[in-house]
Amino acid sequence: MKNFVGIDIGGTKCAVVKGDLKRGVVEKIRFETAGVRETLDKIYSAVEKMMPAVAIGISCGGPLDEKLGIIQSPPNLPGWDDVHIKDELERRFCIPVKLLNDANAGAIAEWKFGAGKECENMLFLTFGTGLGAGMILGGRLYSGTNGNAGEIGHIRLADDGPVGYGKAGSFEGFCSGGGIAKLAKAICRDALERGDPISFAKNEGEIEAINTKVLADLAHGGDADAKRIFDISAEKLGAGLSVVIDIINPERIVIGGVYSRAADLFASGMRAALEREALAPSLSVCEIVPAALGEEIGDIAALSAAITAAEG
Repeated sequence: MKNFVGIDIGGTKCAVVKGDLKRGVVEKIRFETAGVRETLDKIYSAVEKMMPAVAIGISCGGPLDEKLGIIQSPPNLPGWDDVHIKDELERRFCIPVKLLNDANAGAIAEWKFGAGKECENMLFLTFGTGLGAGMILGGRLYSGTNGNAGEIGHIRLADDGPVGYGKAGSFEGFCSGGGIAKLAKAICRDALERGDPISFAKNEGEIEAINTKVLADLAHGGDADAKRIFDISAEKLGAGLSVVIDIINPERIVIGGVYSRAADLFASGMRAALEREALAPSLSVCEIVPAALGEEIGDIAALSAAITAAEG
């Protein structure tokens, strides 16, 4: 069985995995994302330990140039400016290398192995630290002219709001783990300044400790203020998805990250916005489901990029 090596580069953690089509991931090395040079050295060292392999795949947040294999200053990877990672890996290991936007790699993974199986037209949303999308159109990945198709997180949904992808009021600002936390902190600070603090944020220290997991736990426990924050995100999710549904007319939208762990907190608000904003004939044939690969998606996405590299 042919071995593939996948590299998952994230804003806080990286992983290098080895696997094959039958057994999946069989070996994994994880480490913190640090400075560019330090992290690259750890990646190259980990890949060396995984050899031999027939191809290497890299899953990384955009923007990047997929065709040339260059990481181009992703907002969640400060300092990663024009990193020619594909050329460097091919020079070192003399096997094919494919760099894919993490959303594109995730789309292939869910399409081949997860919730997007048997779809001709599918959209995958990351909904993690940031918000990106990968598109399977006509039974193949569509990545655009230079790999930057699907950067829906950059779309502005409101004149103001939490900052995501360098833009206040963006889709990513309202619909990402980091964005929801920023939204919550802003709401909590406003309440504190009015002299009517929210129960879980009675001082600045408690506000700073807020993250999306804490909010989800509170909302699932019945906290009305936490639910209200998710309601705002859910409405923006539906509004943003309605644009995509109108343009692309997909049969399925697969959403990972925060949504896949707390879909119940988004369902009602998202559906109301979709029914208000999306074209009814397109919405009627579009199913919206949580990602199926769970916490394994980063590993499977990186291996999927390697499989793509081997296929040429």
